[in-house]
Amino acid sequence: MSEADSDEDLMLAYAAGDAAAFDRLYQRFRKPLFGFLHRGLQDASMVEECFQDVWTRVIKSRRSYQPSARFSTWLFQIAHNRMVDVWRRQRPNDSLDEMLDEGPGLPDTADPSPEASADGFQQQRRLRDALARLPLEQRVAIQLRLERELSLEEIAEVTGSGRETVKSRLRYAMDKLRQHFAGGSP
Repeated sequence: MSEADSDEDLMLAYAAGDAAAFDRLYQRFRKPLFGFLHRGLQDASMVEECFQDVWTRVIKSRRSYQPSARFSTWLFQIAHNRMVDVWRRQRPNDSLDEMLDEGPGLPDTADPSPEASADGFQQQRRLRDALARLPLEQRVAIQLRLERELSLEEIAEVTGSGRETVKSRLRYAMDKLRQHFAGGSP
């Protein structure tokens, strides 16, 4: 197998017994997956637990994996479902609306390197703050669209929502972000 192999081909190779294929998938997705979970959960121990659980589920599901969607869609759907389980466990008495309105914030991931400009740092912080204020489902949709470049259909599959719901969440999120950067608060 070559570095240019698709994620789906690697997963199929892993299902057929090629452990090196799994290693390559893990290397490709460990940072994006960890970041996705970290921004959604905030708690380091929960992030680590979910991260391990997602990969365990990938391993257990290898023989039944079917490339009907992109591997990344399948992987992030597992991660999203795991996060939802954690949110529900943490807030058993809260309504779904309250969970969405008061979802966890984004971690502080700014790199304070000497090369980073003050303006860039400030813009990055403003963006993190604006994203943290978004309702949870809007934030997840924005993350999947901007960071993972998933299509509306893929985001719908990951989140278990309809395509039009995802479209609305993205539109509302972008409106709130624009408002935030125009000087108003979302």
